[in-house]
Amino acid sequence: MAAAVPAQLCAVVLAAGEGTRLRPLTERVPKALCPVGNVPLLDRALARLAGLGVTGPDRVAVNACYLGDQVVAHVGDRAHLSVEPGDPLGTAGGVANLRDWIDGRPVLVGNADAYLADPAAAPGPDVAALLDGWDGHTVRLLGQPAADPAAPGTFAGHCFTGFSLLPWRLVRDLPVVFSDLVRAVWRPAEAAGALTVVPYRGTFFDTGTPADYLAANLHAAAGGTLVDPSATVTGHCMESVVGAGARVDGEVSRTVVWPGATVHHGERLRDAIRAGSTLTVPVD
Repeated sequence: MAAAVPAQLCAVVLAAGEGTRLRPLTERVPKALCPVGNVPLLDRALARLAGLGVTGPDRVAVNACYLGDQVVAHVGDRAHLSVEPGDPLGTAGGVANLRDWIDGRPVLVGNADAYLADPAAAPGPDVAALLDGWDGHTVRLLGQPAADPAAPGTFAGHCFTGFSLLPWRLVRDLPVVFSDLVRAVWRPAEAAGALTVVPYRGTFFDTGTPADYLAANLHAAAGGTLVDPSATVTGHCMESVVGAGARVDGEVSRTVVWPGATVHHGERLRDAIRAGSTLTVPVD
């Protein structure tokens, strides 16, 4: 699939957001670094790009703002870093802030919080259809059929699933102000007949809410229990994800136990996320 990637293509992973709907989980950890299946979401995005043959700071950029120091430290030299001062610039503003780095190239933009998994294709090849046969001038979105094709926020009856492909001509004049790609690029392109939705065949969660975040983790565990080798489990785990250095002395089912977290003896957690030794986010 890597052969279908335009030679000049660069990629931007959007990782600047606050993740307000995931609070209090995101009060200390930015959403992009929240683990799904014991892998930070941002690492999943970078791995997907690597699966397309797009790697390194010359071809991949990551933006950061909220708790940006953590994102910067985590990325290291794996990508070019764009740290936004003050408040996040939004999806379009974040891309605009990287205009000098993009420098005339087409750009694949991915949301760090998008969880994608296709049993028929590895990360990277699973989204390669977004690039196949692209004319270099139109906008492409990865999407899945919406339950209500006419609902607000849909495109050609599809819900957006985390990745879009933009030509340089639509990036070049974006202002470096707070703005989103929906209104600044996608809807105008749609109105001009220059937007195409490419269907994604696998599973998608945007992980923006505790319910979707838990669902993504349970999907990553494939219906079983995923326990990091460095975790300690003396209690009982069922359909759960247990992170590195975590300890489970109680009982958990359909639960995510974050790295370093503890579930104490006598505790019973179901449909929940545990961080630290006491923080529990229930999922209704």
